[in-house]
Amino acid sequence: MVASPAEPAGLVVVTGPSRSGKSRWAEHLAALHPGPVLYLATGQPPGEDERWAQRIRDHQDRRPSGWQTLEVGADLTAALSGLTPSADGQEPRLLLIDALGTWLAQHLEASAEQWQDCSTALLNQLQQQHEPVILVMEEVGWGVVPATAIGGLFRDRMGDLQQRLTAISHEAWLVVSGRALNLHELGIPVPR
Repeated sequence: MVASPAEPAGLVVVTGPSRSGKSRWAEHLAALHPGPVLYLATGQPPGEDERWAQRIRDHQDRRPSGWQTLEVGADLTAALSGLTPSADGQEPRLLLIDALGTWLAQHLEASAEQWQDCSTALLNQLQQQHEPVILVMEEVGWGVVPATAIGGLFRDRMGDLQQRLTAISHEAWLVVSGRALNLHELGIPVPR
């Protein structure tokens, strides 16, 4: 029998395909935290895209009113480094980042060297956080090979970054078809 999730600690990654329930699971884990929650949104404003606007509204409507939101877009690493830790005597804040894919998409034009620096800076910043972090990230590449070079680049960068993040995480969850699986309990790390 798999244990129920505990209050999040350290870095917790939640991954899954589109519409799998990964954001809802991350929000559920965040709700277990007794202190304040800061939601860091990495998506771009929807502009004329009504479907994207609706997805943003759906996420906003699900969040408890006491949670704060910080729109960080492509500047996730800088936003994390600029956060002031919770004051002594206060319950530590939990950071919920949703999602890695929208952040990565804003860095696809970076050269291989620039991307390496960018992704390493994010990993380093996440390891330096003194507050628990839940990071939502998209699973890609489970089926169709992307028909475009940019799609392949996204898939490859996301897959590599997911492996690096999961390796440093305190917990890792895979959400598929509305079911959450604890990867640290059920999985064996693949040698690099």
